[in-house]
Amino acid sequence: MKEGYLLLEDGVVFPGWFPTEALEGEGEVVFNTSMTGYQEIVTDPSYAGQILVFCYPQIGNYGVNQQDKESERLFLNGVITGEQCIEPSHFRSTNTFTNYLLSNGIPTLTGVDTRVLVKHIRDHGVMKGKLLLEKPLQASTYEWKDQSSLVHDVSTTSYQHYEGDGAHVVVLDFGCKKSILHLLQQSRLKVTVVPYDTSEADIRALCPDGLVLSNGPGDPQELSFLFSTIRNLVEDYPTFGICLGHQLLGLAYGAKTRKLSFGHRGSNHPVQELETGKVWMTAQNHGYEIVPETLAGTPFHSHFVHLHDGSIEGMKHRYKPITSVQFHPEAHAGPTDTSHLFNGFTDMLQKGESSYYAIP
Repeated sequence: MKEGYLLLEDGVVFPGWFPTEALEGEGEVVFNTSMTGYQEIVTDPSYAGQILVFCYPQIGNYGVNQQDKESERLFLNGVITGEQCIEPSHFRSTNTFTNYLLSNGIPTLTGVDTRVLVKHIRDHGVMKGKLLLEKPLQASTYEWKDQSSLVHDVSTTSYQHYEGDGAHVVVLDFGCKKSILHLLQQSRLKVTVVPYDTSEADIRALCPDGLVLSNGPGDPQELSFLFSTIRNLVEDYPTFGICLGHQLLGLAYGAKTRKLSFGHRGSNHPVQELETGKVWMTAQNHGYEIVPETLAGTPFHSHFVHLHDGSIEGMKHRYKPITSVQFHPEAHAGPTDTSHLFNGFTDMLQKGESSYYAIP
């Protein structure tokens, strides 16, 4: 191992150790509270451009495998842990977590006091950071780059077709997780995944029965050039928005978004369904929210709220079959408490227009 450092934008330094291969990196430093599911987490395209801190003290206990990837590439800019297991134990394991990261060109720093680091982020908010080989100088002596075009980097560049004998769903890929596509295919739907900037005319030419606006990284305001396209399309097709897709739906209808201090990233976030009062445990990974006051004047009403901070976790259109959630009903990693929401959308598509109804 070689000594290394995390330098935060505010000048605070956290020492640690680079493993056998030392790679430097930089990005927005965020944390995830999940105890398991680390492979699904690091392969989630929504972490593009970020340095991810795992709160759980030891990561890599069961290795990595070929089945639990949410994308074929890793898009995050670094991983920080308290400890990384070098002798994993699991019958499906094909590699160690450390070697998996390094073989994909992802810098990783371990031996860090992640409890202190996470507390610092919670107190001061997410900020940029650099993984460095040499002991850092003053933070002001470094160039701190802004992240941009993250969705462009993670979205597919061509159509992807998956056959099925059910309704046809077009997925707008802003950084779509593989698990979303698996759930659609399990429902025997015909699925077409298209690049995030596909034109309205081209999407209509595919003759979809419904649309899915996927998860993805970055600030939703950067996709303002898509707002009119999204609104025009969802007015005519049943739509389900997930995470970034949820935020884009709100923005397309005139709501506003803002950045959370340290985001929601983990597998144990409680949300309450307002219509029933039921509380569900959810998997989450987002750094922005829809501003609740700006939902007034739109045709949407809040459907779920986060019990920690009261933020909007889901919306429903009052008159059209358009719904969205800020959390991840497909889970991976995380609880499947809310998978019925995904099933409800696919069932609606299979039954056809007779199942569409206005929400009182």
